[in-house]
Amino acid sequence: MTQPAVAGTVRPDCFDLPYAEAGNRIGVFGGSFNPPHSGHALVARHALKRLKLDQVWWLVTPGNPLKDHGELAPLEERIALTKALADHPKMRVTAHEVILGSPYTAKTLATLTKKRPNLKFVWLMGGDNLIGFHRWQNWRQIMQTMPVAVVDRPGASLSTLGAPMPKAFEKYRISEEDAALLPDLRPPAWVYLHTALDDMSSTRLRQG
Repeated sequence: MTQPAVAGTVRPDCFDLPYAEAGNRIGVFGGSFNPPHSGHALVARHALKRLKLDQVWWLVTPGNPLKDHGELAPLEERIALTKALADHPKMRVTAHEVILGSPYTAKTLATLTKKRPNLKFVWLMGGDNLIGFHRWQNWRQIMQTMPVAVVDRPGASLSTLGAPMPKAFEKYRISEEDAALLPDLRPPAWVYLHTALDDMSSTRLRQG
């Protein structure tokens, strides 16, 4: 996989929240993206289509609190690579968590809803994250803050639906056929979306 050239510094506007019109449906797709890959792009594109989103915001985090940072590439490199991958008119890339000073998703999402109360947010994540979701700080608060869309990843669809989050919020799961309604629902509400699978992973890319 050929990687695009990377700028040496991060532009200040990379930390800003993207512009969106009032009432827009925004998918928030967070991750280390170390590096971003075709599996990430598949999740973003599928959510954009199935949820009928106006934009997807790729939120490049300073570093996942649950992962070893020893192999974490510099933030500016990950931003540049993510921008190259998220080459779509409805996708934006931001590292706004740097401004917040916290790597925790619960705080980030709570802040987003306060800063942009006129937008309809949905948290996006790959199904491979679902099995460990209950280890995220204040994971129940995340479910109460905005609707959640989980997009299938290799090996995830059967093993993860018995995880603590799906079991705890089972009655709030909506049918996949009703996915386009999700951005309009009051949380907690979530959907599991099936799609063609891409077995690429950041770990695999780092290992060469």
